[in-house]
Amino acid sequence: MPRRWIVPRRWRPPAARDTGPTGAFVVARRLATGGHGPEDVMFDVSGAVVTGTGDGRLLRLGPAGSRMVVADTGGRPLGVQPCPDGSVLVCDHDRGLLRVTADGTVEVLVDTVDGAPLTFASNVVQGADGTIWFTTSTTRWDLEHHLGDMFEHTCTGRLIRRDPDGTVTTLLHDLKFANGLVLVPDGSLLFAETAGYRIRRHCPDGRVEPFVENLPGFPDNMSLGSDGLLWVAIAAPRNPLLDRLLPLPGLLRLLAWNLPAALRPKATPIAWVMAFTLDGHLVHDLRTTDGSYGFVTSVAEHAGTVIAGSLTATDVAVLDIPAQPAS
Repeated sequence: MPRRWIVPRRWRPPAARDTGPTGAFVVARRLATGGHGPEDVMFDVSGAVVTGTGDGRLLRLGPAGSRMVVADTGGRPLGVQPCPDGSVLVCDHDRGLLRVTADGTVEVLVDTVDGAPLTFASNVVQGADGTIWFTTSTTRWDLEHHLGDMFEHTCTGRLIRRDPDGTVTTLLHDLKFANGLVLVPDGSLLFAETAGYRIRRHCPDGRVEPFVENLPGFPDNMSLGSDGLLWVAIAAPRNPLLDRLLPLPGLLRLLAWNLPAALRPKATPIAWVMAFTLDGHLVHDLRTTDGSYGFVTSVAEHAGTVIAGSLTATDVAVLDIPAQPAS
């Protein structure tokens, strides 16, 4: 059951702006998972798709439709990061940060942070020296009731580092539902704040800089493509009613949260991905509301193939990308 009492924190969102799509989100074909909710999708070094499903399975999907179960994490896998040695790092909502070896052995790398159990680990990357960085979205809500975090806006997301010797350090606190995470060639980290409608950069010297601000939707998982672009899943457009409520006294949000679910502000059905250069220039903004796919929570590109995953779909979508990106 969701919490009946949210703890609202006032926030004045930037005025919404939207230049509109540059092209259509077109599903060319699908890769069946045999399950539900491929929340994050990534390519491994062989070109296979790695994803996790709601029943705890970690999968490898071949381009021709083959499907192999790598392991059962015993929890709910979210963010995945295939490693060059064939292992996969997994942010498991229930169990923490895991490493799954090529033979399917599941190892718990981090299950407590700052003296408390690690919950809602969201996305993960690894450096060449074995350093691991990962995000946690919220310390107050679970996946099923994650919208509670959007309503109260208490900002309990984190960016965390695990050193090769196992030392765990929280680098950033108070993030607005920290989510997608990408390590870029200059050594900095790009991280999405879903509830802040933005992507920021954590520099190697510890500085935090804007990357893209005031997005027209909720950014989710991200990945760096072989095309050099930052691909960003947009789970839903911003909700005008929620934007109006966030700066107002919290009682109004508390009342809205306790309405029947059918009457609360809700996400507009859409399938949506964006892609940016590493200097923040928009290249792709692909959307559809035709119902062919929806609630896109991840996107990845490899050798010209773009795939999308969803918390609510059963299959991974392979997209038909416009030949001429926007200038």
